[in-house]
Amino acid sequence: MNSGSRAMIFFSKYILKWYSSHQRNLPWRQNPTPYHVLISEIMLQQTQVPRVIEKFREFTTKFLTIFDLAKASPADVIQSWSGLGYNRRALLLHKFAQEVVDKYNGIIPDSAAELVKLPGIGPYTAGAIASFAYNQPEPAIDVNIRRIYQRHFHGKDQGLPMGKKEEDKLYELVKSTIPENRSAQFHNALMDFGSLVCTRDAPLCVQCPL
Repeated sequence: MNSGSRAMIFFSKYILKWYSSHQRNLPWRQNPTPYHVLISEIMLQQTQVPRVIEKFREFTTKFLTIFDLAKASPADVIQSWSGLGYNRRALLLHKFAQEVVDKYNGIIPDSAAELVKLPGIGPYTAGAIASFAYNQPEPAIDVNIRRIYQRHFHGKDQGLPMGKKEEDKLYELVKSTIPENRSAQFHNALMDFGSLVCTRDAPLCVQCPL
């Protein structure tokens, strides 16, 4: 085993060890169905976690399944979305539900390559659904995860926007650190670590297990 492989195993091991004692209790993690993961990921775009917790419960109580969401009117979906802002997200979520019902019989695809073709789904959200809902070893790279890897493996902060070549290298790096059969848990650990320890402005470096 070379030093690079050891470094990646070390990274994954200690992130998961930290997570075992510090994980957040979030409602979409209690029953991580593809539908619940989808709703939470769309809501979390540009909205803080405490606000999403409240609205997630309301929304998934009103629209119990993707079939309920698909058959709802756009006006009803927007009304239920009230308080989260950026109503375009709600409309795209509605279109996503309708397309999944029409094309996939209500079964959300487990492939990031298929997911990204659907309304409102970008590379991150596709990776998140594949990883969180289906435990696929598919990187879901948001700003928090990018920051963690940049700091740990490259010794630098976010810096300037990354080009395609750099993004591709980051994708391969993240993929190489995902433990076998633990993608969902590992990504949850990264999300919590980025939110609680490796924060953007005031990282708690003295508490960092790495």
